[in-house]
Amino acid sequence: MTEPTHDRIAKLVADNPVLLFMKGTPLFPQCGFSSRAIAMLDRLGVEYETVDVLQDMEVRQGIKEFSDWPTIPQLYVKGEFVGGSDIMMEMWEAGELHTLMTGIPARAE
Repeated sequence: MTEPTHDRIAKLVADNPVLLFMKGTPLFPQCGFSSRAIAMLDRLGVEYETVDVLQDMEVRQGIKEFSDWPTIPQLYVKGEFVGGSDIMMEMWEAGELHTLMTGIPARAE
């Protein structure tokens, strides 16, 4: 990964309390795993930002190196890598995802 790509990803993660790197957009997810991740974030009702990795091949590849995680989607909360869709689901079922979102502003309707 190039340094500018790494720096751009690091800035995105630092600037957004809840950030999901995904395939597609929240309204039009382009894979089932991204769709499931968005559904969980929507149910939590918190503000979040997304990055469509299909629009930027450098970020698509770079995020995998940045997190040392091979798959997308990838969730970051408060600057920390949380995991992908399966980890999000496990945390959701255990109530851990709700706890992790403590202090995150509610999404405006």
